[in-house]
Amino acid sequence: MSSILIVTDAWRPQINGVVRSLERTAEELVSMGLRVEFLTPQLFRTLPCPTYPEIRLSLTTPGRVERLMTEFACDHLHIATEGPLGLMAARIAVRKKQPFTTSYHTRFPEYLAARLPVPLSWSYAWLRRFHNSGNGCMVATQSLENDLKARGFKNLMRWTRGVDETVFHPAESSVLDPAIVRPVFMNVGRVAVEKNIRAFLELDLPGTKVVVGEGPQLEALKREFPDVVFTGSKVGDDLARHYASADVFVFPSLTDTFGNVLLEALACGVPVAAYPVMGPLDVIGDTGAGVLSDDLQAAALGALEISREHCRKVALGFSWSACAKQFLENAEVARAQMSAG
Repeated sequence: MSSILIVTDAWRPQINGVVRSLERTAEELVSMGLRVEFLTPQLFRTLPCPTYPEIRLSLTTPGRVERLMTEFACDHLHIATEGPLGLMAARIAVRKKQPFTTSYHTRFPEYLAARLPVPLSWSYAWLRRFHNSGNGCMVATQSLENDLKARGFKNLMRWTRGVDETVFHPAESSVLDPAIVRPVFMNVGRVAVEKNIRAFLELDLPGTKVVVGEGPQLEALKREFPDVVFTGSKVGDDLARHYASADVFVFPSLTDTFGNVLLEALACGVPVAAYPVMGPLDVIGDTGAGVLSDDLQAAALGALEISREHCRKVALGFSWSACAKQFLENAEVARAQMSAG
């Protein structure tokens, strides 16, 4: 295999774990000698997703998507998302009997249920048909694999995540206002209802709470929690320095499938406080790099006692190189299974 086409509805200017994972995996695959192409909303006219304007929905036709897929002429097709582009690409591949893999990044049924009264069973039935139509569905963790297998998802493959330790690392000084009262409890990510950030902001904690990121819930939370420091979105070295300025990273999400931000915080030497759910259980587990508890306040206070050096050490066990090799192996297995079938 010498080339891979990745179809994704999640792409720049979005800043999230899906985009970062695809970008870093592609970089590693290219360094391994493969040609990687992307079919994204940047190639089409778009409109904002209702209730979530940061997400752009592509306005195009199956015919144009098929022409682009043909022009890219890649050996393997990977469909990363279940949006308009992903759905069209999957239908085209099934019709042409072209092998392809998918990946399950987002617990979409739970996200949808947080906004609309849609039964989880309906959403999962739709997602199951989509992912089972391919030759392999890549998932980041054992917890997610177990959950999807119990829901009838087939051909599940493990595709872990990594962290760039050269960007995310401890810093000698803080970028936050020196007048901010310590300790600093921080959350980084999309400021949206499904991230359960309110559960963090309502905690009775000493010091200062800091939220790094943007999203549809940002303005409402600013008004409701005036004592919280909201920095807006940060990227690259600036983001890393914000992580490193925290004393504890608080991750209140109950719906993430992995949580790349957990690795980024740990790489910056910041211990994690989270609920014992999918994502934190797989990344933190029994590593000692964080505290997982149904009592998030107790977890946040307990995490203050954890060594920053130990957190960094745990994060370094995750590499983008290993992630890309696993992705490539999955693609090869899926193609072999299609040929054998």
